[in-house]
Amino acid sequence: MTYDEFNAFCRALPATTHVVQWGGSHVWKVGGKVFAIGGWDDGEARFTFKAGDIAYEMLKDQPGLRPAPYLASRGLKWIQHYAEPGLSDDELKDYLRQSHRLVSLGLPKKRQRELGLDRS
Repeated sequence: MTYDEFNAFCRALPATTHVVQWGGSHVWKVGGKVFAIGGWDDGEARFTFKAGDIAYEMLKDQPGLRPAPYLASRGLKWIQHYAEPGLSDDELKDYLRQSHRLVSLGLPKKRQRELGLDRS
């Protein structure tokens, strides 16, 4: 996946915003909370996302994936796709969707309603 494809995919998810920060990284947020990051390296494309407990345990030791630098060292369950083989584009999109959902569910119910994310 390229950064352009990553940005187009994240842009299509509900109620997202995009900023460039942290040394030129593409940072995607929902309700002001980060759910995906593209960047943190000048070479190969790197994609970082929040993972649930089970997904984190399954992914953290797979080739091309690792606990996200900085975030995981603070006890947060974030995975970074940093090299091949890593995830296929379809798998990465699924995890980005899940990350968006996890972060959305962590927002206050009122904020979820304001963003049109209320699932009730």
